[in-house]
Amino acid sequence: MEDPTADYFECTDAERAAFEAGIKLGSLFHQYVGAPVSPENAESLAHTIEEGTRLQPFVENVRVRIDPTRGGTEGSFPYRPLTGEMLDVEVRIHYGEAAALAALRYERELRYPLMRIREMRRTAPRG
Repeated sequence: MEDPTADYFECTDAERAAFEAGIKLGSLFHQYVGAPVSPENAESLAHTIEEGTRLQPFVENVRVRIDPTRGGTEGSFPYRPLTGEMLDVEVRIHYGEAAALAALRYERELRYPLMRIREMRRTAPRG
């Protein structure tokens, strides 16, 4: 994929892949946290999040899992708001000669939904 924004960035392909991965995970998290989720719609919501993320530039693959029984508060209605504790996400970004695998998972010992780069590798450029 040709990048019409390439001239605006002063970084390596690996740095750009990491940047793009962070953008994807951050937007995914802040766009969907709070959405109503239940055991009945968790898989459908995960699929919707995957499809929306897949449309963004440089996304090679995305996988979203939602466990609606983790975190959140139970109320009077048959759903909970989606929280970071419920999300398990991986996104692979391919930019130029680099690929980044980034993840978003709730880390119990940190009590925090941590976004991180899990793998960075050199690849053949796409053309």
